[in-house]
Amino acid sequence: MSRRIPTAVLGATGYVGGELLRLIAAHPDFELTAAVSESRSGEPIAETFGHLQPVLGDAAFAEPGSWFEQLSAEQPMAVFSAAPHGASAALLARTIAAAKTRGADLHVVDASADFRFAEREAYENIYGTHGAPDLLSDFSAGLPEHSGPPTTPHIGNPGCFATAMLLAIVPVLRAGLGNGEFQAAGITGSTGSGRQPQAGTHHPVRHSNLYAYKALEHRHAPEVVAMAHLASGHTPTLHFVPHSGPFARGIHMTVFSALAAGKGEQEVLDAFDACYADSPFVHVVEGTPKLKDVVASNHARIGIAVQDRQLVVTAVIDNLVKGAAGGAVQWMNRLFELPETRGLEAAAPAWT
Repeated sequence: MSRRIPTAVLGATGYVGGELLRLIAAHPDFELTAAVSESRSGEPIAETFGHLQPVLGDAAFAEPGSWFEQLSAEQPMAVFSAAPHGASAALLARTIAAAKTRGADLHVVDASADFRFAEREAYENIYGTHGAPDLLSDFSAGLPEHSGPPTTPHIGNPGCFATAMLLAIVPVLRAGLGNGEFQAAGITGSTGSGRQPQAGTHHPVRHSNLYAYKALEHRHAPEVVAMAHLASGHTPTLHFVPHSGPFARGIHMTVFSALAAGKGEQEVLDAFDACYADSPFVHVVEGTPKLKDVVASNHARIGIAVQDRQLVVTAVIDNLVKGAAGGAVQWMNRLFELPETRGLEAAAPAWT
């Protein structure tokens, strides 16, 4: 492209917002023009994210709405939202309305849950009143690995637990390898609980500890069921138990499924290889994948184990990158018809 794409991040002070700022700063085609924060507008970004000072210098957070003059009919704009569930929709409605007033084209990728469901009722059963139901038809949701070219101008990016589960479940459903029933146990790092301190992320509690929470009640489960159906045509039954792990970032997911009669390890491997043959960030590996192989990268690694008619799929991702900011950039690359890997090629640092 002849010009870099002006890019705004809404809700830019959280962990996902910070990761978006980091990825955009290194992206060859996106140029950060607004890091939006109501609570810290006017403050230098480096006061919140000291590690970004070398790449963002003295850039400051912008007040919501103050950057709308950047919307122009002359240049399409990329907008990422890292605002909280329930708040993102209203912010995006205001942004999209401003773009229409100015005759500007833009693409949005929302990292919150506000546009992950196609139906208003499905969202409101979990999160409460939707902030912009009239926009639902302008968004589609799912993983890039399970979707064709975008058919809507905007995308609702799946959550971090959902990303890991979908990577493990969709190939099984597509190939008809089981009965459609899955049990999943996922362990997430403390950054998955957000930047605001709370009891579950307090260091003395989290350090050297491991515990389950919201067993069989986590709100990502309906999201996984809905997106798995869209990706495969089959509606799974999902029993999910999340766990809090004693590390800062990453998700380790273990998914169990009974295999259909006549199905074995080779059929499973063939199904996963076929599903991810054209997916540059997903790697099916021998043995058990490890978090340090993916943390701080947009890569995912999947391991397969079969015994008798029992299938176990393990998947590891970075919750802030592949499970949030990186997946969002991957989608934005697609929306602007850029190579899917642009700005996301870096390998995991391993010894974190």
